[in-house]
Amino acid sequence: MAKLSPLFILLFLHLVLASTSCESTTYKSKHYLPKTHVALFIFGDSFLDAGNNNYINTTTLDQANFWPYGETFFGFPTGRFSDGRLISDFIAGYANLPLIPPFLQPGFRHYYDGVNFASSGAGALDETFQGSVIDLKTQLRFYKKVEARLRQKLGSAGAEVTLSKAVYLFSIGTNDYMSTFLTSSTILSTYSKSEYIEMVIGNLTAVIKEIYTLGGRKFGFMNLPEFGCFPGALSKQLMKLEKQLKGFKYSLYDLNSCLRQIVNHPSKYGFKEGKTACCGTGKFRGVHSCGGKRMGIKEYNLCENPNEYVYWDSYHLTENVYKQLADQMWRGTANSHTVGRYNLKDLFLA
Repeated sequence: MAKLSPLFILLFLHLVLASTSCESTTYKSKHYLPKTHVALFIFGDSFLDAGNNNYINTTTLDQANFWPYGETFFGFPTGRFSDGRLISDFIAGYANLPLIPPFLQPGFRHYYDGVNFASSGAGALDETFQGSVIDLKTQLRFYKKVEARLRQKLGSAGAEVTLSKAVYLFSIGTNDYMSTFLTSSTILSTYSKSEYIEMVIGNLTAVIKEIYTLGGRKFGFMNLPEFGCFPGALSKQLMKLEKQLKGFKYSLYDLNSCLRQIVNHPSKYGFKEGKTACCGTGKFRGVHSCGGKRMGIKEYNLCENPNEYVYWDSYHLTENVYKQLADQMWRGTANSHTVGRYNLKDLFLA
């Protein structure tokens, strides 16, 4: 075989590198991305947090980066408050997307499929567990950084298409109410319940409008909290936004009532236990001690098969439940008691 000259080798390497560089550039151009590609941006609390709280200065109360969290699907803790995947993970799968990484994950800069900004313990109000979580306003600030980077990489026109086609998924509000009971907050002595709800809805609305201004059009929500008129207030506000904002589309999933049905009739949905958690201690394993790293309580019990349980720990659900809820959110009939206006599949196809 003839010996290759050093000059030929250098020219060959140059051509290979140039070709690789071109492929990288064209992939990042919207013209070369699939026309059906739809990104998923995730905001909220522990129901959607894929691990952002792993990377902030907080307590183990708001972290799930230790065993046995993640034991069934991943085989190791990821920061998700479950034995496996969350609703957002299943939704990403149905949309032919990979698992959406947390924004704070080191080295993560590939934003074309979406980003997860959710933080366990977060609320719509800045004051909710302040200093221990990533509040909704900060999540919005992180999103603006991603939006700016997408405009830099895709150009204004390409970014506008990507942002307008994307789906924005929210789970927020529960902690705004829980925090008033779990901390020494006196805020409810300052505001009436209805005024407080208006503040929470107002902060959420402000974030939605900013995302809309930046190009977002398709939004998904879960009305998780069972606190007075909050679910109804959210529904009314979304209907107002639909009238006010041209092109605004939303899906509102009644997670609260659907979860109550599963808890009260577990066998109907394929579960053996609806009220006792898989992991924890105390009555119904309701003490938030799963993993033995919280509140100074090291003792906890762990069930053999999480798939038979509705609750994973004292607050959060098993992967099997999250999958059932995600199925309903994805395929639910529009305008039924489970999904408002659109289901999530409709939003991804819109």
